[in-house]
Amino acid sequence: MADPRRTLLVLSQVYVPDPASVGQHMADAAAEMARRGWRVIVITSRNGYDDPSVRYPSRETRDGVEIRRLPWCSFGKVSIPIRLFGGLSFVLQAIISSLWLGRVHAVLVSTSPPIAAMAALVIGALRRSKVTFWVMDLNPDQLVALGKIGPTALPVRLLDWLNRRILSRAADVVVLDRFMAARVNAKQDVTAKLSIIPPWPLDRLEPIPHDANPFRAEHGLRGKVVVMYSGNHGPANPFRTILEAAARLRDEPGLVFMFVGGGIGKHEVDAAGLPNVRSLPYQPLDTLRFSLSAADVHLVTMGVELAGIVHPCKVYGAMAVARPIILLGPETSHIGDLLAREPIGWALHHGDVDGAVRLFAGLVQLPSGERETRGLRGRAMIDAELSKATLCGRFCDVLERGV
Repeated sequence: MADPRRTLLVLSQVYVPDPASVGQHMADAAAEMARRGWRVIVITSRNGYDDPSVRYPSRETRDGVEIRRLPWCSFGKVSIPIRLFGGLSFVLQAIISSLWLGRVHAVLVSTSPPIAAMAALVIGALRRSKVTFWVMDLNPDQLVALGKIGPTALPVRLLDWLNRRILSRAADVVVLDRFMAARVNAKQDVTAKLSIIPPWPLDRLEPIPHDANPFRAEHGLRGKVVVMYSGNHGPANPFRTILEAAARLRDEPGLVFMFVGGGIGKHEVDAAGLPNVRSLPYQPLDTLRFSLSAADVHLVTMGVELAGIVHPCKVYGAMAVARPIILLGPETSHIGDLLAREPIGWALHHGDVDGAVRLFAGLVQLPSGERETRGLRGRAMIDAELSKATLCGRFCDVLERGV
């Protein structure tokens, strides 16, 4: 007997339990749609996004969501051609896999991989399904801004063509901030079907007091002021200024810089060899509240030219555990908007090592109550308007619209 429920097909190269934030947010939306009575099928990669040696079950059900994982779709981030090959493999296999799914009422696709839109276009046309395009970052814009490829190169023109096609075909387009909205509309005017919905903090994130935090105890952080960067160490999130400041502050006994996560920029941290710098891998999702709460202040970085191209989701985790933030990047950005609305942290510019040294040294002398006050303001913003219940609910309302 055919399943009477409406079916949502989710296309994402990365999905939980992989720690990449794209997959975690996809999983939240998929689970909420399943709770709303939809049959939700996810097509994703069998291998880890950051570490392709990690293998996940080819099929499983999580939170009422059917997950189908494909082989040969993730080979790590060694080079752009390797990532492109994995993306093409994912697209082709996703299209073929969709042929045996029965009726598909709606398709959700994001920008992981950037060419995933190709699969959504084909499946949407074959099944006459509503397509929702969730823009979490913009390529080729990111590659061009980082100087990895020229603005007139053939791959850039092809990706821009694909972006215009999916923007034109999609029934709804969701972006993460107003700067991203402006960039998307410059490619294709989608004002009439555009929603701006920031990503939400993950489940079970809550402030853990330092004296009750096992992560602080495990890593010998008692009495230390901890500046933490937690997340992907990628080229879009440079932190050379921080490492240079850490080198100058190497003899400050009360200050620790902790880099948690992975990515191609991880080697820069590991190579620094500084006594006040600690490097750790991604932490398990079920203990993330402890690692994030172990910080006294969280570092959020963004390249100067990348406002509206990327959106540092890590800021919401810091706010959820009531820790203040330091923005290293352009103040004309979504994070800059948050800082302008409420004093929830501080801002630094890339290359201002002197300013970074003064700020970090000052944090050691700053009364803990001042840091706590800034952190609590951030948590209040989460509770008032940026919670998972609010934002994931709005997002799923978009998915259901018109189906």
